[in-house]
Amino acid sequence: MPKPRGHQAEGPSQRQLRVAEEVRHALAALFERRDFRDPDLANIHVTVTEVRASPDLKHMTAFVSGLGKDLPEPQFKALRRAAPFLRTQVAKAVRLKYAPDLHFQPDTALDYAMQIDRALRQPEVARDLVPRPADDAEA
Repeated sequence: MPKPRGHQAEGPSQRQLRVAEEVRHALAALFERRDFRDPDLANIHVTVTEVRASPDLKHMTAFVSGLGKDLPEPQFKALRRAAPFLRTQVAKAVRLKYAPDLHFQPDTALDYAMQIDRALRQPEVARDLVPRPADDAEA
């Protein structure tokens, strides 16, 4: 039975994923060229780790970091100021009906992964993760 019109699926559609990846590549190329007038962005090293697209493809959220670490606040503010310029450049690189509004968020995935890793290495947690030979014999 087909889903009712307007019903959102469990996750992003294939089109959302494909377009978001194209936008990520376009942004990465822009940051690689580094031709910004803003002095806060002149020598910026930005890694675009992920881009998420809204269902209508009119909004893109780019998750960014500065080569494995958080961007300093002045650079992050400058990045948000440059969003209209970046939107224009992305619209030239990625053929879409509408130029998407770009929103920037810090990428916290690496910090979260390191926090989980530290938690798993704690002795009281590591003890519970190791299988005991007695459990295998009883089965």
